[in-house]
Amino acid sequence: MKRIACVGILVADVIVEPVDGYPGHGVLKQVNGITLHNGGNAMTASINLTKMGTPAFIVGKVGDDMFGAYLKSRLEAAGVDTAGLKTDTTTQTSASVLMIDEGGERSFFHCVGTNGTFGIDDIDFDVISKADLVFVTGTYLLDRFDGEETRDFLKKCKEMGKTTFLDVCWDAKGKWGELLDMSMPYIDFLMPSIDEAREIAKRSDPDEIADVFMAKGAKNVVIKMGKTGSYLRLAGEKKGRIFPSVKGVKAVDTTGAGDSFCSGFLAAYARGESPEFCSEFANGTGALCVTATGATTGIRTYEETLEFLGEKKC
Repeated sequence: MKRIACVGILVADVIVEPVDGYPGHGVLKQVNGITLHNGGNAMTASINLTKMGTPAFIVGKVGDDMFGAYLKSRLEAAGVDTAGLKTDTTTQTSASVLMIDEGGERSFFHCVGTNGTFGIDDIDFDVISKADLVFVTGTYLLDRFDGEETRDFLKKCKEMGKTTFLDVCWDAKGKWGELLDMSMPYIDFLMPSIDEAREIAKRSDPDEIADVFMAKGAKNVVIKMGKTGSYLRLAGEKKGRIFPSVKGVKAVDTTGAGDSFCSGFLAAYARGESPEFCSEFANGTGALCVTATGATTGIRTYEETLEFLGEKKC
């Protein structure tokens, strides 16, 4: 089985639910729960992968504070290799407050913290050398690493013979392709959501989006399509294919659904499965994620996920 290095953001998530509106100034409003969870694309993926029995390394940075200690303890408890996790003594750990409405949809307050100071010189390439697959995730929230450093890192990974995957976050600064296009030639699987993909490519149709990405050098394109499912276009193909989402799943919390999709794709790929199978399996992990509160809580073992998908097909 292939080993995976998850490179990018870690976030402490404070989840408040349900939130159906903001109280006025000085007004107390009761909610059902305020809980602390691990989050951030790279951390979520590394824990999900480990839960599915896939060896995973975390490569990122936290602060020397309560949130940082919490995130590291969660990684260690999950069995993730933390040799690539750095601690910054001058910057707080990245953190978010997530407000979940009764339908499971989220709104955020976010502090970038150490994710903004993470750079290529924080990466232990001895850790990268032990991995077969490298997943960069959290692009557009890695202020220092985004752009040229991401390009240089992925280029080095390809020189080391690694298979590379990249997922993005929403770019509130609106730079989109300006930061990512330079990395395209070094990305084997580009994995944005449909909303993000449209912003990067400046196209709306998935096939047209994939045309743009592949023309810029990306080898394969995977697009998370939300309730529709997922899109896959492989190198050499003229058209992609939609893999429908898993039906009959009640969403409790959509936190980490996209990260869980990517985790499922990687877990199946690490076992030598075809990209088509990986897409179907990824739809299953994304569906399981939303059945519980938190980014990693709903994820099951690889075998249990296969059973879940089998039951849904019956």
